Amino acid sequence: MKVGVLALQGAFREHREVLDALGADAVEVRTPDALGALDALILPGGESTTMSKLLDSSGLRAPLAARLHDGFPVLGTCAGLILLADEVVDGRPDQESFGVVDVTVRRNAYGRQRDSFEADLQVDAFAGGPFHGVFIRAPGIERCGDRVDVLATHDGRPVLARDGPALVATFHPELSDDLRVHRLFLDGVD
Repeated sequence: MKVGVLALQGAFREHREVLDALGADAVEVRTPDALGALDALILPGGESTTMSKLLDSSGLRAPLAARLHDGFPVLGTCAGLILLADEVVDGRPDQESFGVVDVTVRRNAYGRQRDSFEADLQVDAFAGGPFHGVFIRAPGIERCGDRVDVLATHDGRPVLARDGPALVATFHPELSDDLRVHRLFLDGVD
């Protein structure tokens, strides 16, 4: 299975390392040509407005939007979730998201960098105990549409959810030694 990791900015190297550990063929995506042979894609955490601008300057936005709206499997973590969300609260007026995950998300919902935290998350789909989530300037999911399946919460807020072929997390699973979020994503790729 060939899985791309958007490598314009953010935690792409860490996602690639997890994919390597799981035996997937990981490809760093920086140009539209790299999208063609992929079975799935990861949009990593980073800075969502910067990533949005780089999607435009690299020419990736339009071809990626077309693939996503056709049901391309995608994992979006932190800023990647923001890029995939239907609605973004507290974003820049010129910030565009792909609108493929039926959620409303708030940027930096938990506060600034100093408010970053870690928490053990109960994910019903996982055997073997809680998943240790790393929340860095994390977004918050404020609304989930009817087709969204919430897989984990923290303090009553959704933090891991699935909308069809899209799996999204407000935290950084790539910064944990636990491969279960990525394995869940890969298991859902046809």
